[in-house]
Amino acid sequence: MASRFSGALQLTDLDDFITPSQECIKPVKIEKKKTKTGAKIKIGEDGYFDISNGREQKLQKVEITLADCLACSGCITSAESVLVTRQSQEELLRVFSEKKYIDTKGNTKNVSLIVISLSPQPTLSLAARYKLTPEEAARKLAGYFKSLGADLVLDMTIAEDLSLLEAQQEFLQRYQEQQTDPNGKHLPMLASSCPGWVCYAEKTHGNFILPYISSTKSPQQIMGSLVKQYLSKHREVSPGEVYHVTVMPCYDKKLEASREDFYSDMMNCHDVDCVITAIELEQMLSNSNISLGDAPLSPLDWPWGEGESGLRSHAGSGSGGYADHVFLHAAEQLFGESNATLVYKNLRNPDFREVTLEKDGKEVLRFAVANGFRNIQNLVQKLKRGKSPYHYVEVMACPSGCLNGGAQARPVSGESGRELVSQLELLYSELPRAHPPSNRLVPRLYAEWLDGRDSDKARAVLHTGYHAVEKSDMALNIKW
Repeated sequence: MASRFSGALQLTDLDDFITPSQECIKPVKIEKKKTKTGAKIKIGEDGYFDISNGREQKLQKVEITLADCLACSGCITSAESVLVTRQSQEELLRVFSEKKYIDTKGNTKNVSLIVISLSPQPTLSLAARYKLTPEEAARKLAGYFKSLGADLVLDMTIAEDLSLLEAQQEFLQRYQEQQTDPNGKHLPMLASSCPGWVCYAEKTHGNFILPYISSTKSPQQIMGSLVKQYLSKHREVSPGEVYHVTVMPCYDKKLEASREDFYSDMMNCHDVDCVITAIELEQMLSNSNISLGDAPLSPLDWPWGEGESGLRSHAGSGSGGYADHVFLHAAEQLFGESNATLVYKNLRNPDFREVTLEKDGKEVLRFAVANGFRNIQNLVQKLKRGKSPYHYVEVMACPSGCLNGGAQARPVSGESGRELVSQLELLYSELPRAHPPSNRLVPRLYAEWLDGRDSDKARAVLHTGYHAVEKSDMALNIKW
């Protein structure tokens, strides 16, 4: 298959996450003495042989932490083989057993409350894997985690709603700013909920691309703030005594959770302490010789007062429907089109599609969905040439978006990846539909927790920033 990249320079085997064959490398310092003829060592697979003294020296295995991974600019997203010391299933099971955890600053903390937050994509992945309905899978996961020692298992609908509402408002502000300052780099606004895409942008395109990226936090991080700030206060425990676990569709969410931006010096903890993926849960169940279908049933918890728990979908893509929600809101608020229609047109492929709004015969809005790094590369190059026609782009690192995340359960024998994604898309579309403006919990949280919709606290809690990462000499396989 021909590459869609420039022939001048391309990364070999570049797809949408680094495969196990593309290894992460961390330099190891070897103390050696030089002779007059230079260093006399032979490097082997597990160490080196010092010819000068005839001794073989074994090297200790290097442990790559999240800090190393975030500091390295050799990756585009995360590698499955990276050892993530505080984001592993072994660490999770240890915390369940000991009720203690070590934070990223090296502090040991006692755990009074273990909270699990389930996102819909991995829940659907496990439902398909174990032949369960989505509701059964959610209740089985709740029962499984509680059998391990979890206190609360929550769905993430409220965090998803808050993220969509903030993205809508942010887009309106950017659009209006551009009307007064056409030369300002306010648009297109690029979605920010995919950490693989954000990591790539920070490391590869730096300060050029970052002003375009939405400052709205992802649902994972909004849920983290909600649990550590709001829920801990109502449960009368300190934020550091809450161990917050999210169940996510990709490994990059581990990197997102570990960002310094999401560590609070005031609370002395991260918003999310551990991220576990669908494939890791499958491994945990397999290691215990049980199927998810064997787990006890338990309802999802609802600690927010009025309302009810349950998995929900959002109109639009299986990644949360950012383009759809922002488009419809902008059409109504900016152009009075309360019944705008969403008809996407595929461009280069089904993972790059666009939708437009016309008013009085003139195009006034053009939105796009760009999934996968090949399409992202095309988008970025258009931006750099000043040729991007879009006002907003929903950007996701994985083809087909989050339902096809790099850490979702793999297809079983005889099943293709496309068939599995189609099945997950159908399951997602059949979930009860969430409507963020109608969520009665939202205004209460804005009032009780965030001091109002447009407050400084709301902006501080629900938004974040990005940082260009200086390039190092390390690189993937490069073909000239």
